[in-house]
Amino acid sequence: MRDTVFVFARAPRLGAVKRRLAREIGARAALDFHRTTMIALLRGLAAQRRFRTVLALTPDRARFPLPVRISRVPQGSGDLGARMQRAMARVRRGRVVIVGCDIPDARAADVVQAFRTLGRADAVFGPAEDGGYWLVGLAPRRPAHPFAAVRWSTMHALADTLANFTGRRVAFLRTLRDVDTASDLRSLRG
Repeated sequence: MRDTVFVFARAPRLGAVKRRLAREIGARAALDFHRTTMIALLRGLAAQRRFRTVLALTPDRARFPLPVRISRVPQGSGDLGARMQRAMARVRRGRVVIVGCDIPDARAADVVQAFRTLGRADAVFGPAEDGGYWLVGLAPRRPAHPFAAVRWSTMHALADTLANFTGRRVAFLRTLRDVDTASDLRSLRG
């Protein structure tokens, strides 16, 4: 089975993306940031032939043009963990990676490295500076509930998720910064 990467994203709609960032820099600037970051990541991933790239969208029925040809699937309902579990269940036998689209420094090379790492680990995480993670990858041998009891959008998200991987071989990629505030954006540009 071919490796699969799911890019988790909100449909690029004014006022519906990067709301915390939008409060500080304006809804139009936040939308532009979201769209630019998402498209850059999708272009890099689509150029790879080593794995299949799928855009996992919310809201489920969202339609918008993209400059690259990418398969799309709905994320469905529930918290982030339920939606990620649903995406991973679409790939029962192969290796699967989920990557967020709001990490400007995330590259296709990071996903290539994640799949390479899954050759010797059961799971791989790309930690975020705020205690969460921007990437998670799982080999075919997975815990039944890898995202159970996670306090999403907190500094505990990675630690809570790792608690579900006791007894598994876990590896880590580089730590990156996600952009939630104007301060995050300034730090990134600086």
